[in-house]
Amino acid sequence: MKKFYWADSPNQTAFPIARPGYLFIVLSAFITVIFALTGFKILAIISMCVFLFICYFFRDPDRVIPVEEDALVSPADGRIVYSGDINSCDFLDGKPAYKISIFMSVFNVHVNRIPLSGVITKVLYFPGKFFSANLDKASKENEHNAVFIKSYEGREICVVQIAGLIARRIICRVQGKEEVVKGQRFGMICFGSRLDVYLPGDFSCSVAIGDKVKTGTSILGHLQ
Repeated sequence: MKKFYWADSPNQTAFPIARPGYLFIVLSAFITVIFALTGFKILAIISMCVFLFICYFFRDPDRVIPVEEDALVSPADGRIVYSGDINSCDFLDGKPAYKISIFMSVFNVHVNRIPLSGVITKVLYFPGKFFSANLDKASKENEHNAVFIKSYEGREICVVQIAGLIARRIICRVQGKEEVVKGQRFGMICFGSRLDVYLPGDFSCSVAIGDKVKTGTSILGHLQ
């Protein structure tokens, strides 16, 4: 029987919401109430729909993490838009690497999770543009935040949170020298975005372009 574990303590609510969404939810609820009290029924209905969508967008479901020491779990919900070798990776000192890109639409869970246990060696932020996150040039030209992780076996990977056309806020809650556990929450990107994962060149990939993955639960592949 396959085994799983909780990387974070399970939420104590039926519909858990990510903390960054609280302000958006309160504001949309307030605007809905104002429209309703002042008699603007159509606007109140539209505002209520926006309120419900924001609640849905910022949902933060608990996820059980598969127990496989060498397995790398997905850091994001979404669709694989790139999976393949690259000759040189700026995030891994110019070495050949394996790159996996995950596109998150506004309908995916946007909470990001750590793909493997280890230590955060550094976190680097890069200002940039806001092209649509499903485009290849978004990886280099869009605003992004790179999280570098070294496993306890000494393998180095990099997870890059990338802003999109609408996504303008990258949230990262980990810092350098911090120990992390595979599957634990570490941040999110608001309103549609993309994550790139850069791995050692000998990474054994288990996903293909077009596959849908879930953060913390889906296995992207195995480190050799």
